[in-house]
Amino acid sequence: MKIVFLNPPFRFKISRASRWPEHTKSGTLYYPFWLAYATGYVEKMGHEVLLLDAIANDWDDNETVKRVLDFNPQLVVMDTSMPSIKSDVAFAGKLKSIDANIKVCLVGTFPSARPEYTMSLNPSIDFIARKEYDMTIVDLASALEKDGDVSKVLGITYFDGGKIVNTPGRPYIDNLDVFPFVSKVYKKFLNSRHYRYALARHPMIQIMSARGCPNQCVFCNVPQTFMSRHFRMRSAKDLVDEMEWIKENMPEIKEIFIDDDTMTVDKNRMLEFSRLIKERGIKIVWSTNARVDIPKDVLKEMKESGCRMLIVGYESGNQQILKNIKKGITLKQAEQFAKDAKESGIKIYGCFMIGLPGDTKETIRETIEWAKKLKPDMIQIEQIVPFPGTEFYIWAKAKGYLKTEDPNNWLDETGQLGFLIDYPNLSSEDIKKMRDKLTLEFYTDPRQMFRIFMNNLHPREFVRLAKASKDYFVYLLKKKFK
Repeated sequence: MKIVFLNPPFRFKISRASRWPEHTKSGTLYYPFWLAYATGYVEKMGHEVLLLDAIANDWDDNETVKRVLDFNPQLVVMDTSMPSIKSDVAFAGKLKSIDANIKVCLVGTFPSARPEYTMSLNPSIDFIARKEYDMTIVDLASALEKDGDVSKVLGITYFDGGKIVNTPGRPYIDNLDVFPFVSKVYKKFLNSRHYRYALARHPMIQIMSARGCPNQCVFCNVPQTFMSRHFRMRSAKDLVDEMEWIKENMPEIKEIFIDDDTMTVDKNRMLEFSRLIKERGIKIVWSTNARVDIPKDVLKEMKESGCRMLIVGYESGNQQILKNIKKGITLKQAEQFAKDAKESGIKIYGCFMIGLPGDTKETIRETIEWAKKLKPDMIQIEQIVPFPGTEFYIWAKAKGYLKTEDPNNWLDETGQLGFLIDYPNLSSEDIKKMRDKLTLEFYTDPRQMFRIFMNNLHPREFVRLAKASKDYFVYLLKKKFK
């Protein structure tokens, strides 16, 4: 079967595959990596595939429709997200109005969390493939080719006689080594220079070493609605094989970003992975997402294998707030990690979140003062977002704290995720003002500015930092003078 995997057009340049689907303040645009993994796997299973990214190519509806129809597919698999869902189903309707024989299947976190609502938005939607969908698309394509009976396909939602049917959920894939290297899919279908991660050297590439996250954070979208809390890993050998392939076949790539929810869950695998890179003599630069529970000896091995930066979710500087969100870390543990990482020579990008359950203006102030004490190389302060399907969403809805559930109201006029929570003693407007004020306060502190400058004297680091800083400060100035 001929299948198009599509990242559809949208009015803002958002990263649907991201945990934070918005038009970013620093020019970041993710690869459509979930679509790309599925593209590679479905092709491996014998189907003819095409991966199209309308966002990265700045295609409008008409150009995207033309590109899809030129391939003459029987099935189109479309990624979607909460902020773009209504636009995406409208695009699906436009596509089907031109060629009614095409079957459209939506995938992603939002349709996985709310399949019935998604199906009700537009009768043009034929299927939703819920949660991890690589194998689901293979089975769906086989059923459509055979006799059209999809009732035995696990993990899909569809209409049958006017009623919405959810087939039983599909078990998650435990052996991740079955997937072709996603870097080969990128090289075949995409342009690496279209994608940027503000924290990484450009051009960068995003790959996965694991799926799922065993941690219990109440706000985190992907583990709760999409890839599960069942942690599954590629073998260290398979991962290093791909990194070596990238080094040899994509020489333009300056940094590999391993975009797991938390790569460092298994410390023994991290040691094996790091040592394999060193044993093979592979000279690469890589970064990843991590928690503060990494021992110093592991950090040292990671640094020696090419680890440049860790993106760390500190979230709050108040221990009770960390307990409220089930973060599973202590302030003391985080402080020791920050010291160990600095001594190991690894840069730290600290992520902090405000408007968490129990937050007040005072606890938010504690968080920014603690951030200064930790001395990360860079920080990001974001407001909590109630993604449907998460524990936080369920709690906030039950308490009456949600401002809106209309997807069209999730992004502001700049394409950024809005401030969607109003607490009795902490309004969305309070959270909004504090986020931008505290971010500016951190970055304009002379001590922080000097430290960041001194830590980024390498030409490649300086270029990366200059680009991200320019984009971010332009955003802040626009906000200030609006």
